[in-house]
Amino acid sequence: MSKPTDQILLVPGETGWEIWTSQADADFSLHSASQSSRASELIGIPSGDILMFFPVKAITAIPMKVISEDDSLFSELAVMHAEGLGMRPDPMAGQLTDTFVIARQGSTTALLSVHLRPPADGDLPLRGPKEFDISARAFPLQGDCLAVWKEFGRWVFCLSHQGKPVYCQATSVSAITPDDALVREIRLAIIQLSLQDIDLTPSHVLLWSQSEQASPGALTGAFGVPVDVSPRPAPVLPDPRSKLLPADVRAARRSARRRRNVILSVAAVALAYLGIIGFFGFNLWKVHTHTALLLKKARAAAPDAAAYKTHLAKWEELKHAVDLNQSPEDILLRISRCIPPNSSLRLKTAEVTANEISLTGEAQQQAAVGQFSLALRKSNDLVGLVWQTPEASKSTRGWEFVYTAAPPKN
Repeated sequence: MSKPTDQILLVPGETGWEIWTSQADADFSLHSASQSSRASELIGIPSGDILMFFPVKAITAIPMKVISEDDSLFSELAVMHAEGLGMRPDPMAGQLTDTFVIARQGSTTALLSVHLRPPADGDLPLRGPKEFDISARAFPLQGDCLAVWKEFGRWVFCLSHQGKPVYCQATSVSAITPDDALVREIRLAIIQLSLQDIDLTPSHVLLWSQSEQASPGALTGAFGVPVDVSPRPAPVLPDPRSKLLPADVRAARRSARRRRNVILSVAAVALAYLGIIGFFGFNLWKVHTHTALLLKKARAAAPDAAAYKTHLAKWEELKHAVDLNQSPEDILLRISRCIPPNSSLRLKTAEVTANEISLTGEAQQQAAVGQFSLALRKSNDLVGLVWQTPEASKSTRGWEFVYTAAPPKN
């Protein structure tokens, strides 16, 4: 089994897409070249992380100068500048804009704002790339230069400042060698940039061609600088990386992330379910073992339990005789403590049975009877007794009363 490559680059070539590969930190080498300009038709892409470079024809490059040194404001300023030119990116199409710093001078910063057109059907490979960028940033540039090369059969060019792309454009020229029409489009672009206070004067021209018989054609002497004809260099990883991310790829990543989260959630639920089953199974085993032990002890203690039950029944029969709370003498003693001192109140009869307490008495003053009735109901020693204390009746010897109450139930 072959070792997977660390990085895969999809680069637009002269006639079709090219696949470049690199293992570890080695330079990129050409893996294969196709004749198709549709990325969806690429086959045999090696395993690894894919970085796709969009062709120049897929973007609109807008160089600009801003009076700010705050990098966090550059993207907003670039969007405002593009809207002023009539370009409004679709917010539902993904991250189709990005900005790159060209140079800083005091509080002024020169930027390259890149606006990617939404990819059409077939513009993206079947396997979603991890990153995206533009082809003008794929090749090393030196100083202030003009680089010219072909992508999918048409000439494109890029103007750089100190090795950083400032402006790039795809032309309508497909001639074998650079002609006057190509030179005219390049000059027109330079003039338009100068009107925006962006002066680009190349110190040399780079013509990249895969043909050994390549000729600079109309580029010779067109800009008064030497023309260097050479094969296009191997691509490199751009720095800094781009934030471009079309909506289709972003949606695919979200779908994959949701699918992964669902799988993890199902696995977590299954694991929790198995844990719960194991927990309750263990508890059930412990309960079963404990129950069996208790049943064994219960069977061993059955004769003692029967004897204890008989003992309780007999003790219940003797309760009224041995429980002081139900002893008639003790109840009468507690009742006698409720008689108001130094009063003429006396009890004529007092009957205490298992079901009722009955008191009959008399007093010379009605107030003494009332005090005795109140004391019976408030006494802490007679808690639990519900007294029936009707009004005392007048007699020849004073006042007579009959009080009843039920004894406490334990």
